[in-house]
Amino acid sequence: MTPVATARTEAPTPVQQFSNCHGGILSGLHGFSELPALQDAAVRARNLAQETLQLLDHAVTEHHAEEEDELFDAVLRSSRPGPERDRVKVLVDRLTAEHREIEDTWKRMRPQVQQVAAGKPAQLRAEAVKLLVESYQAHAQLEEREFLPLAAEILGRNGNHMAALGLALHMRHAHVPAAYI
Repeated sequence: MTPVATARTEAPTPVQQFSNCHGGILSGLHGFSELPALQDAAVRARNLAQETLQLLDHAVTEHHAEEEDELFDAVLRSSRPGPERDRVKVLVDRLTAEHREIEDTWKRMRPQVQQVAAGKPAQLRAEAVKLLVESYQAHAQLEEREFLPLAAEILGRNGNHMAALGLALHMRHAHVPAAYI
């Protein structure tokens, strides 16, 4: 019978254990050195999330309401019966439907954005953000390319119609004091 050689690993000496500790500590400190940049990114994420909440909860919602309640109605009322009014109606219906799609997409992702704004973990999907951004870009391009030039043409035919729209928009934003007459 031949003797079987067994592989033995020798335990580190106490001095080597100190050296091994240094390696672990240095590795941890390397990670710690990345913390300021990550902290800056976390602060930026919170700020962007708060700005997005303000934008989509207030600015976009108010903008859509102004378009639907004031601009779209004014252009429809001022359009000529027939093909022009039909074209305006098709565009108004499409733009209004796009408003609802954008708002519904926002409602679904809003809770995650609120979590980010509060500095809490969230599962904000990049695809969902991309969809909302691209949807709004396409919507704005349609308005800029087709509807707003048509609205300017239609309302521009009668200065009173354009002035009435301006007054309606002004009144939406005017602060009405609580007073007795």
